[in-house]
Amino acid sequence: MSDTEHPKSAPADRATAGPFDDSEANPVRPYVDLGGIKLLPRADLAVRLEVEEGNKRVVAVALDYAGSTLQLQPFAAPRSSGLWHEIREQIVQQIEKQGGRTAASTGSLGPELRAEIPAPGGQGVRIARFVGVDGPRWFLRGVISGEAAVNPEAAAKVEELFRTVVVVRGTTPMPPRDLIPLHVPSSVAGATPTGPAAQV
Repeated sequence: MSDTEHPKSAPADRATAGPFDDSEANPVRPYVDLGGIKLLPRADLAVRLEVEEGNKRVVAVALDYAGSTLQLQPFAAPRSSGLWHEIREQIVQQIEKQGGRTAASTGSLGPELRAEIPAPGGQGVRIARFVGVDGPRWFLRGVISGEAAVNPEAAAKVEELFRTVVVVRGTTPMPPRDLIPLHVPSSVAGATPTGPAAQV
């Protein structure tokens, strides 16, 4: 393994408990198709798509659930090595540049970061948790804010939601770290584009 390669970071039971690869998902379940990811609908789940202003590209999916928000982004990854180690380091650097602070910890999904990010206009700080899972040829990043960033009971609910996500890598060749394309579902009225996307 070279200096730039790291082992995949994922829960030991990822293939059976999620987040899932498309090949591992139950084909008869009524998933909402967002392109690079698929979600199971829930009565108390609101789905928002974060869209870049200029080109109208969907760059993230935000799920409002249990008094919290879970932002999801799926990325292409190498077949044998993981991305989460390097991406965590980059998140730390980004947040420090903004004057924020981070602390590394290990949760139910593996290594994660807890961040205190200065709010716009100097109005206090925003607490967020960064989680990530390396799958087969993909990496799924989550940013957790709201109740689940500070409340263990809400955190358990949002982590369970994260584990139900299905990543659809597809067969198109893509460089590692490229965002797997996302799109607006044709059937869900609750998925309304919003913008601009979060930068961290």
